[in-house]
Amino acid sequence: MSPRRITVLGECVADAFAKPASTPTELALSVLPGGGPANTAVALARLGTPTQFLARLSSDVFGRLFRTHLEASGVDLSHAVAAAEPSTLAVAELDAHGQAAYSFHAQNTADWQWTSGELAGVDLSETACLHTGSLALVRRPGAAVIEEFLAAASPRTTISIDPNVRPLLVHPGIYRSRLARWCALADVLRLSEEDQALLLPAISPERACDIWHAAGARLVVITRGGDGVLASLDGERLRVPAVATSVVDTVGAGDSFTAGLLHHLGARGLLGGRLAGLCLDDVAQACAFATRVAALTCSVAGPNPPWRQQLEQLATADLG
Repeated sequence: MSPRRITVLGECVADAFAKPASTPTELALSVLPGGGPANTAVALARLGTPTQFLARLSSDVFGRLFRTHLEASGVDLSHAVAAAEPSTLAVAELDAHGQAAYSFHAQNTADWQWTSGELAGVDLSETACLHTGSLALVRRPGAAVIEEFLAAASPRTTISIDPNVRPLLVHPGIYRSRLARWCALADVLRLSEEDQALLLPAISPERACDIWHAAGARLVVITRGGDGVLASLDGERLRVPAVATSVVDTVGAGDSFTAGLLHHLGARGLLGGRLAGLCLDDVAQACAFATRVAALTCSVAGPNPPWRQQLEQLATADLG
């Protein structure tokens, strides 16, 4: 079964990584296209899911880089907005374990300026799932517009949300105040264990799942790095181990996991409504696939998710 289209809505960010410069008084940066929603859109398209990305892309040097990157990965940008504002820049520093700490340059940038008119003409009739989250869902003035768009789409489209909490830019209290409203809209809630700790501090992951189920989310998936995945479907839980890999960095791993999860569900015809046909075995298989996608992303530098052929080669090697 060929997967139906998934539409992703959110930001595209220039991820800048420091690298050795010619003198101690210089800073050299290597810039890669990033941003959680953009990473998810790229990963979905590379896996073979027809993917539409709703973004506000600047005409500056970073915006042109974004367009080239997204289109080369097969992402449909037919409804992307040509924005007058500059692109968002994130400067990343990696620790010894490949974990990134960011400083953001995001004041009045293109990603947060959504208007109702810009989304009014978007046709979701062929979209099985609408995925969003991250900063675009919390930063003014566009956040309210995106919530309205989700609410209008939710009666006929599976809604997936990844909060992707960024406490340096937005206080976690803002996310907490809105999360119940998002769960009421969302069928799938995917977040990291760091997100969970920020959103519900001193609460166990299992209890957090129950709280979010009660608010409306049917499937809650918490990724835990090397400790694997906790998934909860209407309170039925399972754990999936992580895939061993040589980690270069973890940038984009969670976004790739989300793409793997949605791709696997979509390819089996399980997206497009309220997940009525979903069972725990489906969730286990989708999470196992998604961990392989995330592992391959961790094995290379930056947010560079794998192509379908790489997953097929990995599966063949495992069988061998």
